Amino acid sequence: MIILMKTGSTQQDIDAVVSLLKERGLGANLSTGSQATVIGVLGDKTKLEGANLELMEGVEKCVPIMHSYKLASREMTPEGRTVNVGGVVIGGKKLVMMAGPCAVESEEQVREAALGVKEAGAQFLRGGAYKPRTSPYAFQGLEDEGYRILRRVGDETGLKVISEIVSHDEIDVACKYCDMLQIGARNMQNFRLLREVGRSGKPVLLKRGVASTIEEWLDAAEYIMSEGNYNVVLCERGVRTFETATRNTLDVSAVPVVRERSCLPILIDPSHAAGKAAYVAPLALAGVAAGADGLIVEVHPNPRTARSDAAQQLTVPAYKELVEKVSAVAAAVGREL
Repeated sequence: MIILMKTGSTQQDIDAVVSLLKERGLGANLSTGSQATVIGVLGDKTKLEGANLELMEGVEKCVPIMHSYKLASREMTPEGRTVNVGGVVIGGKKLVMMAGPCAVESEEQVREAALGVKEAGAQFLRGGAYKPRTSPYAFQGLEDEGYRILRRVGDETGLKVISEIVSHDEIDVACKYCDMLQIGARNMQNFRLLREVGRSGKPVLLKRGVASTIEEWLDAAEYIMSEGNYNVVLCERGVRTFETATRNTLDVSAVPVVRERSCLPILIDPSHAAGKAAYVAPLALAGVAAGADGLIVEVHPNPRTARSDAAQQLTVPAYKELVEKVSAVAAAVGREL
């Protein structure tokens, strides 16, 4: 449930409502917008029986939230949330660009990619240290050394570092080297991992599961937020359909749906949706046009030699061309790079 305060309600009015909620053993999520203040009620609303909230000074009305996700809902934070990662804001007017190789293969490879994407305008360096692969015989990543390489190169180039974690056992190490943690599609409903990441307090990029509905995706975000970590960004990376022309089918419609139902920022991953480098740019532009808050793109200095996902990784020159096109589309929809 949310409590909508009247325009012009005083801080004393707001404090009185929050105090009552705490007395009843409930949490309060305060969202102060330009039009109104909204207080989200966290917990079992039956504890409010007889409270007569709507009779309290400054209260306009009480509105139930029908979704299973509460903190991630648009009703809880009508003006939307932004996530600040070391000074880089995700969810504002400015689009955020994350780019780098699928997997960390060597320090030289990561540095070359990082220098290229930095010059193109990226703010984040992405790269897989641990690689959850379909085949157990495929390259699994450099693991902790991969994190260390990303951190060194990130510091050298001034890029924020984001990398995937695949187990709750990796969180402490990943937090030491990464500015943002990524939960991959395979782990979207790994609820223990989601809770532990929530307790870490680190910003999280939560990818949509390959066969998950939008509601299931937002429920997964709720697991993280319910542990007190509201720094969650969603990432649409394509879902599995009957179509085989692309690796996955990018659900562009997920962007406006999420923006309507949820307060969380959303990025597009056109690389994993496309599976082919030639399709990455058109899908990226479609995502930006639909209202995405940024892109996460795979970029490799020499994709032909890549040890994973070679077909979908862009060269550095191709990424620079993409960024120029993104800038034009962003301007057309009232955003900027």
